[in-house]
Amino acid sequence: METVGTPSTVWSQETAIKEKRDVWQALKRGFRGRCPRCGEGKLFRAFLKVDNNCSVCGLDFTPHRADDLPAYLVIVIVGHIVVPLALAIETNYSPPIMLQLAIYLPLTFVASLALLQPVKGAVVGVQWALRMHGFDEENPEP
Repeated sequence: METVGTPSTVWSQETAIKEKRDVWQALKRGFRGRCPRCGEGKLFRAFLKVDNNCSVCGLDFTPHRADDLPAYLVIVIVGHIVVPLALAIETNYSPPIMLQLAIYLPLTFVASLALLQPVKGAVVGVQWALRMHGFDEENPEP
């Protein structure tokens, strides 16, 4: 008789049942800067520094690997807002270039800063919900 899995694995109902993780709920909680599991504890200890763990449920945040993805997503989001706005204003009103620069550069800067932390929180929340990197208790990364 052939066995399935490794000899050290004991299959039971407890090993088959995993904590269900809702991706949308984790994304929303992360976007608000809250723990993706409980939604109560803070995700960030500084502007872009993710805390080591949740102060409420104790979830370890150290496995997250957001890297540059939040910055890329913010560039795409802000670009899709500012560029059509600039094109519409230029096409319809044709204001002087200096006025356009005085509006679009600060708008782009402020919108980027405002979205950077929420987008990073959402990325960490999605990583937790999808058990990416070290967020999978059964298969932790070395």
